[in-house]
Parts: sequence; structure tokens; C-alpha cells
Amino acid sequence: MNREFLEQALDLARQGAGRTSPNPAVGCVIVRDGAVAGAGSHTWARVKHAEVIALEQAGDRARGAEAYVSLEPCSSQGRTGPCADALIQAGIAKVIVPGEDPNPQVAGRGLARLRAAGIDVEVAAEYSAEAESINRPYFHFMRTGLPFVTLKAALTLDGKIAAPEDNSGWITSEKARAHVQMMRHQHDAILTGINTVISDDCLLTDRSGLERSRPLLRIVLDSQLRLPLNSRMATSAQGDVLVAGSSAASAERRSALEKRGVEVLIADGPDGRTDIGAVVRLLAARRYLSLMIEAGSRVNWAALEAGVVDRVFFYYAPKILGGTQSLPVAGGRGRGRRVDAIQLRDLAIHVITPDEFAVEAMVKGG
Repeated sequence: MNREFLEQALDLARQGAGRTSPNPAVGCVIVRDGAVAGAGSHTWARVKHAEVIALEQAGDRARGAEAYVSLEPCSSQGRTGPCADALIQAGIAKVIVPGEDPNPQVAGRGLARLRAAGIDVEVAAEYSAEAESINRPYFHFMRTGLPFVTLKAALTLDGKIAAPEDNSGWITSEKARAHVQMMRHQHDAILTGINTVISDDCLLTDRSGLERSRPLLRIVLDSQLRLPLNSRMATSAQGDVLVAGSSAASAERRSALEKRGVEVLIADGPDGRTDIGAVVRLLAARRYLSLMIEAGSRVNWAALEAGVVDRVFFYYAPKILGGTQSLPVAGGRGRGRRVDAIQLRDLAIHVITPDEFAVEAMVKGG
């Protein structure tokens, strides 16, 4: 195995961020006589999988060549034929992968088919963690049946997300906000609360300008269906806005929103609030692999308390608001004892600017 070629395949897979869901992002490099003969990266719009694109580039040079693939080649018929069969028919001599596809319909079957055809298969397990990180929502969905949920927030150094009086201006820098757009681009859906929408009249769109496999689904938790009909969210709805409310909301409000092209989900939760777990389950049923929460203090805590958050991604700015009235990142009742605090793991620090950083961490049990 040549590490350089496998790393190239992984880099090609990264190019599929936001462009492949509900499929995984995959990269493939065909190598003949120590040189690249073909390379490919899958996107939903182009339909063809990475292996097929690479094989087409390689042409006759694929016979007797090595194929470096960032994920186990598929073995079932979908929008395209099985990639394992395409590699066999092309005469590939050896396939190098970092690990198996967690999809139960594949899960080792692709590699078994290659071996049965006499192809040498090498699993470079030392790259398995990196390969999984590229497709974290896909791996999570295949293992749990649920979308991978990220709670994102912009905070001052003392953990505040809003001032008690005037919240004009931004907490973080323009560079940090551009980074957020890239985060949005990598997710299938985004969720906020009705108070945030009313306060900011936000759009919650993906403004990265990059190709997506499908529109970013914008979700508002709104138990009383108070979303203003003249809000930018409602007036821009084109099948990409979902309002999750409760049965306490009036039928008239539901009808008015639906006439605007806004989908309404009734999901009754405790204390008359919307059940955020029901929203997550709906996304799972529609094969949305990832959800980002960009909301206020109460919604943030509701999501954490409901146990639907898998990861936090907090942007910190070099500012202090102080005071007891400034809103913390997670409000609500919180936990009454230190020993009951929600635990995080696998913490990572990302430098955004010389004075700003982001903290990424997984929620224990998530």
C-alpha cells in the first residue's frame, strides 16, 4: 500500500461535503505502475459513484491496477450498479480501503465479492478513524437510525449568547461567521426556536454558495405556530421550511402557514412545548443524515435535556458580558447538582482567528 494514494482518495471524499447526502462522500484513485491513472469523487447530482468515475478515466489502464477507495465499494443495486462489480469487470488487481461500510446492505459484502473474484483486498485500519470522520453523519445514521445532531453556538468567554437589552451586532468575527456557513453547508437540516425567528427575522439559509445534494431544510420549533406570515422565513419557503408545533395551536394558523408553502408538524411534548425528539425522528424517516441546532438558550437546553444532541460546536469570542441577566448558552432548568452535569468527550480546539477559537466535543452517550 502507498499511503499517498489512500490519502488522496480521502481528500477526494472530502470534496463531497454537502454534495452527497443521503449517500456517503467517497473518493477513489486508480493506480497503475506507481502513477495515477484515474480519480473520482461522488456527488449526488452526477449520480455516478467515485469508483466508476475513476475507472472511466483510467480506461484500459485499469486492468491489473490498484484501486484506493475511501470506503468499502457498494455491493447492492441503487441508482447505479454495484461498484464492487464495476471494479471486478474492469480487471482491478487490488483494492485498498480504510474499512467497511456501516450500511447493513453493504457491511463487508463488497469486500467479500472482491475477494471471491480473486482480487487482493487490503484494509488499512490505521485510516479507519479518519475515513469515518469524513462521513460521521452517515456512519452515525447507519448505526443508530437517527441523524447526527450538532448544537452550535457563538459565545462570549463567560458563556453568554445574548445581552439583556440590545443585541445588535455580532458576538464573533466575520471569519467565524463564514465558518458557520461552511458548517451549515455540511448539514441536511437546521433548527431554531420561534423567539429567535421573531427577534432576528432570520433566514437560516446556506450562504456558502456551494453545490448541495438537496436544499437545507429549515425547521422552527413553534408550539403556538406564531411564525409571522410576512417573516423572511415564511415568504422564502419553497418546500424547505418546516414548523413544528403543538395541538394547542389554532387550525387557522396552521392553514395560513401551509398556504404559504410552510410544512407544519404537530408534535406534542411536555409542558405544552414541541417534542424535539419527534422532529429528529421525522428527519430520520426522511433520511436526513444531519441536523444543526442554531437557537436560543431555552431551545439549546431542551435539546440537551432531551438527549438528542451528539456534538457541540461552540465559537468563543474575546468578550465578556457578565451580569445575571445575560443569557447563557443553555438556559431552562439546567441541572441542580454538579455531579449531574452533561458530560462531553473527545474535545478538540479549532483556531478561527488569532483571538477566536471554537470548541468541538461529543456528548457522552450521544
